[in-house]
Amino acid sequence: MTSPSEKYAAWAEEKRRENSELTAFTARYDFALDDFQLAGGRALEDGRSVLVAAPTGAGKTVVGEFAVHLALAQGRKVFYTAPIKALSNQKFGELADWLGAERVGLLTGDTSIRPTAEVVVMTTEVLRNMLYADSDLLDGLGFVVMDEVHYLADRLRGPVWEEVIIHLDRSVQLVALSATVSNAEEFGAWLQEVRGETSIIVSETRPVPLWQHVIVGEELLDLFVDADGEAVVSHGPGARSDRQVNPEIERITSFSLPVDERSGGQRGRGYRGRKGTRGRHRPRGAGRHGSPRGEQRGDRRGEHEGPRHHGPSSGRDGSRHEGGRHGGSRGGAGGRPMRRPEVVELLDDAALLPAIMFIFSRAGCEGAVQQCARARLRLTDDLERGEIRAVLDERLAEIGVEDEEVLGLHAFRRAVLDGYAAHHAGMLPLLKTVVEELFARGLLKVVFATETLALGINMPARSVVLEKLVKFNGVEHADLTPGEYTQLTGRAGRRGIDTEGHAVIVGGPRFDAPAAASLASRRTYPLRSAFRPTPNMAVNLLDRFDLSRARETLETSFAQFQADRSVVGLARRARELEDTVEDYRAAVTCERGDLLEYAGIQEAISAREKELSQARAAADRDRTRSVLGDLRRGEIIALPGGKRRGYAVVLDVDRHVLGGPQVHLLDTEGRRRSLRPGDVPSPPAVIDTLRLPRPEALGSGKVRKDTASALRQRLAGQDDDARREVRRRAGRTPSTAAQDPRLQELRAQLAEHPCAACPELESHLRWVGRWRKSRGELEGVQRRISGRTSSLARRFDRLTDLLLELGYLEHAGEDGEELVPTASGMRLRRLFSDRDLLIAECLEHGAWDGLEAAGLAAVVSAAVHETRRDDRAPELIADPAVGAALEASSRIAAELQSAEARHGIDPTLPPDPAIAAIVHRWARGAHLAAALEGNDLPPGDFVRHCRQVIDLLDQLTADERLGRTARAAIDGVRRGLVAQEIGRSAFSQGERGGWDV
Repeated sequence: MTSPSEKYAAWAEEKRRENSELTAFTARYDFALDDFQLAGGRALEDGRSVLVAAPTGAGKTVVGEFAVHLALAQGRKVFYTAPIKALSNQKFGELADWLGAERVGLLTGDTSIRPTAEVVVMTTEVLRNMLYADSDLLDGLGFVVMDEVHYLADRLRGPVWEEVIIHLDRSVQLVALSATVSNAEEFGAWLQEVRGETSIIVSETRPVPLWQHVIVGEELLDLFVDADGEAVVSHGPGARSDRQVNPEIERITSFSLPVDERSGGQRGRGYRGRKGTRGRHRPRGAGRHGSPRGEQRGDRRGEHEGPRHHGPSSGRDGSRHEGGRHGGSRGGAGGRPMRRPEVVELLDDAALLPAIMFIFSRAGCEGAVQQCARARLRLTDDLERGEIRAVLDERLAEIGVEDEEVLGLHAFRRAVLDGYAAHHAGMLPLLKTVVEELFARGLLKVVFATETLALGINMPARSVVLEKLVKFNGVEHADLTPGEYTQLTGRAGRRGIDTEGHAVIVGGPRFDAPAAASLASRRTYPLRSAFRPTPNMAVNLLDRFDLSRARETLETSFAQFQADRSVVGLARRARELEDTVEDYRAAVTCERGDLLEYAGIQEAISAREKELSQARAAADRDRTRSVLGDLRRGEIIALPGGKRRGYAVVLDVDRHVLGGPQVHLLDTEGRRRSLRPGDVPSPPAVIDTLRLPRPEALGSGKVRKDTASALRQRLAGQDDDARREVRRRAGRTPSTAAQDPRLQELRAQLAEHPCAACPELESHLRWVGRWRKSRGELEGVQRRISGRTSSLARRFDRLTDLLLELGYLEHAGEDGEELVPTASGMRLRRLFSDRDLLIAECLEHGAWDGLEAAGLAAVVSAAVHETRRDDRAPELIADPAVGAALEASSRIAAELQSAEARHGIDPTLPPDPAIAAIVHRWARGAHLAAALEGNDLPPGDFVRHCRQVIDLLDQLTADERLGRTARAAIDGVRRGLVAQEIGRSAFSQGERGGWDV
């Protein structure tokens, strides 16, 4: 029985909640908040920080918005941070709509709107820079909301998140909003250590049911079914734990015949769409479909707009319905996968639109749009087309006529009017925004997108389609991880919009249903820190703290927290390996002699053979360097492989570059390539000559294509495989292994060794191999244990040694044991870039002095650019001062890399001038088409790159020697489409709210 005191306490708690700010906040919603949202709000009201981890679309931003409400109620400031500018702009608009224009500010790298407002939205980098500068804007700060905090795992930008979390004043309450991660408790435990009392709130329940499907051949099948073969929900309300993989998928994929020709077995459990579209979304011209599926079927789950799932059953006439099938035949599961327009038609018939189709390449997204256009696919009616046209006319009016062709606006308009579009990072941000707006309004039915769309941008979809379960991760093509699959499919079925969501996998001929089911079932998404000390971070820490405190700060990072925890498991593994090594060592015996001595001679032979092979490769490189230096313009060469293969004609030879000579080539497809000694394993072979147009004429794409055509004609009759031609004309350096005295001596010792005659030698050597392998593994584990203990502090020490050597730090204090930034270090302190130390060195040595504004913009372009592909040869810039500055920057980069190698620090990337010439033309006043002429750089990439150039130029305005030129360069770059993109979100918000921007 409840005591009177307990009843009173419960009553008092209820009254307190009735009068709380959380109750006042929830009144703005016409629905009840979820338990995890209420728990997050109560924790904040009690003065604690919170970590909220919940699935995409679950509504975790409600907790962040309550922090905004609470801060205003308490008369304190609140910062709302996001990892990218697009998310910052989006949140800025949402908060301004809610709170009013005068109370909300925006700070990104190139936009500043009301920075002293009570609520300021900003990128995380801006907040980090504020903390290091001890900005006055931090006064009165009570809350910081960090949206998408799982972004701290990002290799390039993730460390910024940890810097912010570590350096924020402990009085500031932190609201960390994360996607569902499998180690949320570990991350929360770290937050407890560095931020104080923190509530860890995890919700793994998807708010909208998720159904999983597979397209196999022509059929749309449910991936999961129950024991009776009925489709089941995989995640969210109604999810079943007794689900199994649909056996029909394996039955179909085991045949290579067309579907209609398969025999044996029942049709199995298929998929039926709702009445829905009745053929409205059809390609222009004659359709290929029969009547919409499922028209005579009822919805067994009740009245809503979601698609319907049915197993095989007989119709009213007793015939079996063919689940998930189009009329007609287009090849079975053993043939080609469905084409993209066919996939869209299938989804349309099944009432699964609107959909986002993830295609893991920009070219694939654009290709999908072109395929739909060729298929004359139309997904919109006349009323929708009218609304779309009105949006396009308004949003795209600012684009000049001269830029329409290079932006591909005609094709973009046509596709969008028909209800589909691409969305990827290579597009102009304005066009991406238009796609997002039209999709959110339900006017676009299908968006073909890269995985970058999965990050935060609010684009609700009924369905998400994964064309493949493999994507390129920057190094190799790798399988999607469960975390990536979760992130992508999290967009399917958004709360308050759809009653259910659908994830669709397009299966190929060898579709692995169990593997797909495992991927779709697991929700493992571990958060791994990417934190590492950088030169800029080091000088900022040492400007604020003494050396001991700076090292302690690094020791408090999430990276070190995880490393220290992992040592426990590694130590256990080391003990296990020690026992294994002892056991294998006892087994390494031979009655004939010393088995380990025999194995040691074998190792020596292998090492000597490797030395000779490396010497041979070095001789090949020397020959290659000599041959490349002797090449002449117009010579046709056969390439031996490596990074460059096939045939090409020499355009120019630059004999005075680092790592050179560098040969500029034109291949048989009309593409310009560069060739250096390290790109090929052996020298190319000269096989003919070709008369070339004047060098300046080759800037024209048509001239290059004509020249490539002439090259192909000249090569008629040559071997299709250029490598065979190289072997015939210019073979590799001969091997010296057969004549090497040391190698011959070792082989003789091996043959004369007593163990060589042992009949059990092969068995004995297997034990030696096991012993060596386990010993090597043990040594590796021991190195990892040693490396992880205080690993960041040791890395920091190596970095400070380098900065001392280069003059950015100096000894201070009575005993000289402290480190403080020098004047050069204070300049480095203000440089925020992946190449911060290289930029500081270029400034220190005056490499960029004396440049005009456009030239400085071009050199800064090289300092911030990182080529996505390795086959774009840099275009030469006519201004010799720019060439000299780029050459000096490359020389400084090589010297810096040597210094970094001496100190055991990862090398800084050298300048990348791949698109510097484009920026140079743009900064000199060329319009967009002229600036991009002769290049395949997407306009969206160009605009984004210009924003990066402006950001670094802005950092250089404080420099005494370059400040004036940097300001002029900013004016040259920030114009036209670039200026429109930078100011568009700010100006549009200002117009809407009548703000003073």
